[in-house]
Amino acid sequence: MAAEPSSSASSSSSSDLRIIVERNPSESRLSQLDIKSWPKWGCSPGKYQLKFDAEETCYLLKGRVKAYYPKGSSEYVEFGAGDLVTIPRGLTCTWDVSLAVDKHYKFESSSSSSS
Repeated sequence: MAAEPSSSASSSSSSDLRIIVERNPSESRLSQLDIKSWPKWGCSPGKYQLKFDAEETCYLLKGRVKAYYPKGSSEYVEFGAGDLVTIPRGLTCTWDVSLAVDKHYKFESSSSSSS
């Protein structure tokens, strides 16, 4: 008998969405993703309420962030310079930026990429 997954794929509430942090990815991984061709974005220290309408992958060149999951949860994930971070589509979270962020980023388009 096959094991059933513990969470239902059909009901993906924002509480199921998790940020994935890949610490210190290798140079070959970064080059495979062609990160240096991605646009850059930065922000100064502070708190930012963010909603991700598309999946974002970003590579932090500098900075430090605690990303708090939606209200009612005291959970957070921390990441900073040198981390490759994947943020799922549909997640709303609060970024508490302690050190100014400078990052390369890319959004995954759910529609056809005919740009």
